Amino acid sequence: MTEDIPEITGDGGYDDIAQYLQSYIDEYQDFLSWIGTSVDDVGPGTMTMSIPYDQKLTNVRPAATADSDQRPDIHGGIAATLIDTVGGLALRTELEDPVDASIATINLNVNYLRPATGDLTATANVIRVGGTVGVSEVTVESTTPDGETKEVATGQGSYRVFRR
Repeated sequence: MTEDIPEITGDGGYDDIAQYLQSYIDEYQDFLSWIGTSVDDVGPGTMTMSIPYDQKLTNVRPAATADSDQRPDIHGGIAATLIDTVGGLALRTELEDPVDASIATINLNVNYLRPATGDLTATANVIRVGGTVGVSEVTVESTTPDGETKEVATGQGSYRVFRR
């Protein structure tokens, strides 16, 4: 880690964890940084992350007319990335030392409910963290063109937890 990334002290709270994770994403996770991933909220057994709508993340619809006011929808892989990322990182809130472990995805299940046409926000809730495996459930929401927030995907991830 570099000096630019804040340390989490033993008595640091969830705000410290959020700040640490955001700094880590910005400094070391080029893809997550490129798509605009931000850590919005961290609490015991839960985490919320978001990705802003950006044309570079959308599906191209060649049949759409140039004068169409319909916004292209975000590629489903972006929602899946968000589910995988927030689901795994949320497990850290249940660890005694949230930084002193490695987490790897074992299984990821994504259910797409409707197209995402605005900013994405994903909230993960930890189901269980055992000695070596953790499970999180995630809901992804997006804002529709008329300003309504709707669920666009749900998912569940299983992760291998490597404690030091």
